[in-house]
Parts: sequence; structure tokens; C-alpha cells
Amino acid sequence: MNYEEKKEKIYKKIEDLSQNDVVLAFSGGVDSSLLLKLFSEAMKKTGKKIYAVTIHTKIHPMKDLEISKKVAKEMGAEHIVIGIDELKEAGIEDNPIDRCYLCKKSIFEKLKKLALDLDVKIIVEGTNEDDLHVYRPGIKAIKELGIKSPLADSNFTKEEVRKLAKEYGISVSNRPSTPCMATRFPYGTKLDYEKIRKVEDAEKWFRDNGFYNIRIRVHDNIARIEIDKNEMTLLLERKEEVIKNLKEIGYDYITLDLEGFRSGSMDINIKK
Repeated sequence: MNYEEKKEKIYKKIEDLSQNDVVLAFSGGVDSSLLLKLFSEAMKKTGKKIYAVTIHTKIHPMKDLEISKKVAKEMGAEHIVIGIDELKEAGIEDNPIDRCYLCKKSIFEKLKKLALDLDVKIIVEGTNEDDLHVYRPGIKAIKELGIKSPLADSNFTKEEVRKLAKEYGISVSNRPSTPCMATRFPYGTKLDYEKIRKVEDAEKWFRDNGFYNIRIRVHDNIARIEIDKNEMTLLLERKEEVIKNLKEIGYDYITLDLEGFRSGSMDINIKK
């Protein structure tokens, strides 16, 4: 199926779903932002409502909430924010292997309760085709709870999501993915919000200084830097700044991962 065929497929799915009010799990990332745009356009014709609901968790960067508010405002959508203490409520303080499953289950159970209160029967979220081919245990929870994933169902890859978002002029079309901060730690690590904020501060410094994809993977007091390979030369040129910043944040040893940025690098033993 080519890109144009996939576009026709998702337009039809969105049109069908838009015959009813819909709750959208809205992170402000490119996937959910594209869905918000598609639903907003479709519902101008059907007169139904799209509720963009952001679950604000302490294990996601604070900027995610700001971005989600900004994008929802740009699209004129009704935006609802629900707070959650995910470490305790989802039972993931020890960063278990099924962390993603437990998180998604906790989050979408809250969304289902909200949808019930709003008398909305359809909940959608932004899983794409690429997510189906990597370790994503949260998808199991999404399916168990009957949440709809129109991008994945239309075979849209991440690249194609970005392409269509750009065609619509969506401001976050090129925004890097920002998975939860728990992914920066090995499974079995005792998590707390102080550790998470340290990683968030470290990654923010890199983004503020022109780096695109950045992950600080934390192994006790070692900060392992993952960046795109084409940015490694720049990092080495600025290594004194990098070392100073990360040591001030609290890491004793600073390393550069020569494999570069790659999503899900903490899942390597699970994949094996």
C-alpha cells in the first residue's frame, strides 16, 4: 500500500469515527497531533466533539504539557489535562520489564472513566505502524481496553505521519519523540522523581544547545549519551561544556555511546 492509498484509508477511518464524539489520548507529539487535526477537520462536518485529553505524568518532561497546550490551542480543540502520579498509581517504582504495559493500563483506565463521565464511547490513541514492530508492551493494554489506533490500522509509519503532519502545517511535525523518562534507566532500577528530573535537566541542556535526538541513559553514576551519529563531532568539539554540565547535574562519569541514538536501547536483552 502506497502513501496515497494509506491517506485514503485513514481519512475513511476518521470519517467513520467522527460520526460520534471521541476522546483522544493527546500527548502533543506528532502522532496524536495529526489525529487531533484530522478529527477536528472531520467534525466540522459531523458536528461531533473531539476531546483532546493529556495525561500529565511526572515521568514525562514538563515541556510536554506546555507543548500539548500550545498545539491544542492552535487547533482550537477542547483540551483536558488529568494529573497522575505514575510511579505509585501504576506500580512501576522498580522499573519492571512490563512497565509500559502497567503505565498504559493505568492511563487508559483513567481515560475510560473520563469518557464514561462525558458519555463518549470511542477513545483513540496514536500508535503507528513502526510501533508494532518493536518492544511496546503497552500496545497489549491498549488492545485489552478496546482503544482504537487509527494510524496503525491504516499502516502509517512514523515517517509518513510526519509527512502528512507537514502537509497540514502542524507545528510539531518534526518534533523528536519523547518517551517517558523511565526509559533512560535499566529495568529493575529503583525510580524516583529526583533521578528523573536530573535526566530531564541534562537532556534539556542538549536540546537548548542545538542537538536533535538526545537520550541520557543512566547506569548508577554513569551518564551514557546517545545522539545522532552526525552530531558526534559537534559534541566532541564541545566536550568540556558537556562534561561540566553533566557533572554539575550530578553524574560522575560521562560516556558517549558510539552506536549513537537508537530508540529502545534499554530493551536489548529483552530483544535477545
